[in-house]
Amino acid sequence: MQELLKAFIFIFIAEMGDKTQILAMAFATKFPVKKVLFGIFLGSFFNHGLAVILGNYISDFIPINTIQIVAGLAFIGFSFWTLKLDEEDDDDEENVEKKNMLGPVLTVALAFFVGELGDKTQLTAITLATTNVNPLAILTGTVLGMTVTGGIGIIIGKKLGDKIPEVAIKLVAASVFMFFGFATLYQAVPVEYLRLQNLGIFFSVIFILIYIMLKPFITSIKLGEESAFKKKSRELFNYYNEIGQNIDKICLGKDTCGDCHGNSCLVGFTKTLIKNGLEKHELLKNEFLPIEDTYKKHYNKEQVLDSLSLTISLLKDEPNSNEFKNIHEIRKKLETILFKRSIERMDNWEEYKKSLLEIDKKSALKIFEICSTLEDF
Repeated sequence: MQELLKAFIFIFIAEMGDKTQILAMAFATKFPVKKVLFGIFLGSFFNHGLAVILGNYISDFIPINTIQIVAGLAFIGFSFWTLKLDEEDDDDEENVEKKNMLGPVLTVALAFFVGELGDKTQLTAITLATTNVNPLAILTGTVLGMTVTGGIGIIIGKKLGDKIPEVAIKLVAASVFMFFGFATLYQAVPVEYLRLQNLGIFFSVIFILIYIMLKPFITSIKLGEESAFKKKSRELFNYYNEIGQNIDKICLGKDTCGDCHGNSCLVGFTKTLIKNGLEKHELLKNEFLPIEDTYKKHYNKEQVLDSLSLTISLLKDEPNSNEFKNIHEIRKKLETILFKRSIERMDNWEEYKKSLLEIDKKSALKIFEICSTLEDF
C-alpha cells in the first residue's frame, strides 16, 4: 500500500498542469466523461505497464545505490521539466481528428499511450519501478494517478475555467519533485562527496537552472499572456453563457409559434446544443427531427443575426478546432433559422465569407460588421 500511494502521489504531481490535462479537457468536449476516463485508464495502463517492466528489469543488474542516485537526479530533472512552459502544438488537433474513427475509448487510450511515450510521467514510473519491490503496486498507483489527474483536468475545464493559475500548479508540482530528489540524493550519495565545495557548486547550478526555467513564466505574466488551456476554457465558457442568453430572445413565444416542440424546433434543438456544450455532454449531430413547419416559423431575426455573428467571431480564427465541433452545429442551426439553409463546412474564413455573400449579401455584410466590432471590443 505504501508503494502504491507513493506512485500515485508522484504521478499525480507530475501530471498536474501537464498537456495531458488539456488533452483530457479537449476529449471531454465531444466524448462522454466516463468514456474519456476509461480511455485514460487503458492508455496509462499499457504505457506505464511497459515502464514498470523496464524499470523492474533494470534493477536486476544495476546496483541499488547507483539506481537511487540516478533516481534522485531524475526527480530533480522532472522538477525542471514541470517548470517548462508548454507551447501550443498545432498538430495535436489534426492527429486527434484522424484517431476519432477508432471510437471514444480507443481514441483516448491511443492518444494517451502515444502522448506519454518518453514523457516525464513514464520516466517517473520507470524510476519508481527501479527503487521498489512490488511492480504491481507501482503500476496500480501510477495508472490511478493518471486517471485521477485526467478527471481533475475535465473538472477544471468544465467548472473552474481560468480560476486556477497555471504557474501556481506547476510551482507546487516542481517543488515536491525537487524535495524528493534532494532527499533521495542525500540518502544515496556517499558521505565523502557531501563536502561544502561540492554542495555549493551543485546548488549554484540548481538555482541557475531554476531561474532559466522560471524566466518564461515571469515574462508571460508581465505581458499578461494566458496559457492555451485557460484561454480556450475562458472563450468556451463565455461563449456558451452569452449565446444561452441570446437564444431565449430568438423565439417569439407561443402566441406566434403555437405549442413548444422542444428538440423538434430549430430554437429548441439549439438550446440543447448549448446546454450540452456547457455540461460537456456528447456531441449532438444527427438527432434533430424537425416538425413539418419548423422552417416556416417566425423568429426574432435581429437576435438570430447577432447570435450567428457571435458564433462566427469565435470560429473564424480556428474553424477546424476540435473544441468547436458542437459550436459548428449551433452555427448551422442559426444559419438555417436566418437563411432557410446552412453552410455545411467552415474550413476557411475567406471561403465562408463568399458563401455567406452568395446566400444573403445584406445579412452577410451586417454579420461582418458585427464580427469586426466584437474583435475590436
